Amino acid sequence: MNDWPDDGGYGRGPANPQPEGPRRMSHVQRPQVPQQPPRYDQGYDPSFTQAQGTGYDSGYNTGQVYGGAQGGGGDGRGGIPPQYTPPGSGGSGTGPAPDWRKRIKVGSIVLVVGVLAWGIGTYAWASSQMRNEVDLSKVIERPSEGDCTTYLIVGSDSREGMSAEEKKKLHTGSAEGKRTDSMMILAACSSGNTMVSLPRDSWVTIPSFVGSESGKKYGARGGSKLNAAYAMDGPELLVRTVEYNTGLRIDHYAEIGFAGFANIVDALGGVELNIEKGFKDKKSGADFQAGTQTLNGEQALAFVRTRYAFAESDLARTKNQQKFLSALANQAATPGTILNPFALYPTLGAGLDTLIVDKDMSLYDLGTMFFAMKGISGGDGKSMNIPIAGTAPQGSLKWDMPKVKQLVEQIRNDQKVTVESNR
Repeated sequence: MNDWPDDGGYGRGPANPQPEGPRRMSHVQRPQVPQQPPRYDQGYDPSFTQAQGTGYDSGYNTGQVYGGAQGGGGDGRGGIPPQYTPPGSGGSGTGPAPDWRKRIKVGSIVLVVGVLAWGIGTYAWASSQMRNEVDLSKVIERPSEGDCTTYLIVGSDSREGMSAEEKKKLHTGSAEGKRTDSMMILAACSSGNTMVSLPRDSWVTIPSFVGSESGKKYGARGGSKLNAAYAMDGPELLVRTVEYNTGLRIDHYAEIGFAGFANIVDALGGVELNIEKGFKDKKSGADFQAGTQTLNGEQALAFVRTRYAFAESDLARTKNQQKFLSALANQAATPGTILNPFALYPTLGAGLDTLIVDKDMSLYDLGTMFFAMKGISGGDGKSMNIPIAGTAPQGSLKWDMPKVKQLVEQIRNDQKVTVESNR
């Protein structure tokens, strides 16, 4: 009796005692995956075989997983492997090369704008620091204008702003008020610059004038030493006296005191000067050996003030003053100073605090004055004392008026100066 249930022949042997013949299993075909043809525009992988191209699956797994967004649609069923994108083709590779021409152009513009802004700012700041205190419009009966620009440069013995210790260090003494310690005319001409020193002991006529403070008219004072004019009524009367005795119109006035002079020299780091012959002077504090050396502010002031160590006294001193001022201008008016804010600002700050100029003088005029002095030290022009004819009352110096008139005529007409001084 057969106890097996009739379940269609599954799960038991055949009921027939004879062996069954071989059975044939139905072929199961793997679903075909649509294949994408090679894309030559995105790069063709040589390892992608012909068999793979026809959709045939060998059943061998290399371990590489294809699929995702790179051509398989992200369904994990395989597809084209990630392709290599050449640079610059618009893909996610390296971007275009930087445009260096454009970058250099933009950088240059930024640099120029920065330099201009710095220059304008410096000019505005320095202009605001200038002491435009001398009013040349108060000077009466002035000569006609000439072809050159003329400056009256004055070194005063003003001790303004100096402490007792500084006065002692600089050997200035403690006298009240201020007097002229040096005076010179600088003529900036196209034919060549000329610097003419006016000894303070020059015997001149002090003419009639209008008081700079009172506004009153005063009569002529007659003969006197030149530095007396400054003591009487300051810069305005000094300009009036120089113009009256020379016939040369003064366009600008510049005056600096002891402290300002020394501070400018120190701000520049000293001024190099060749001293031909050594000298000493207890009153000025001078003690120099012959040779080239760098003078600091204290030494520079002693150098330009010394008069008693020389036989020619004031005339020798004026020559030293011209020599030093030319060297100072030669060092100050250089790109290393003008273009270097760490040198320019201290120099301007040191000088502008004590520099007194006329109301019409601009920073440009001041720069022109310095460059004119620098030109003289470089051989573009000449420096001289005003021609002297001998002595006068009170141990003063008498001018050689025929030569003075010739000198003034050459400067006024912008002619090369040929007049020579005998002292």
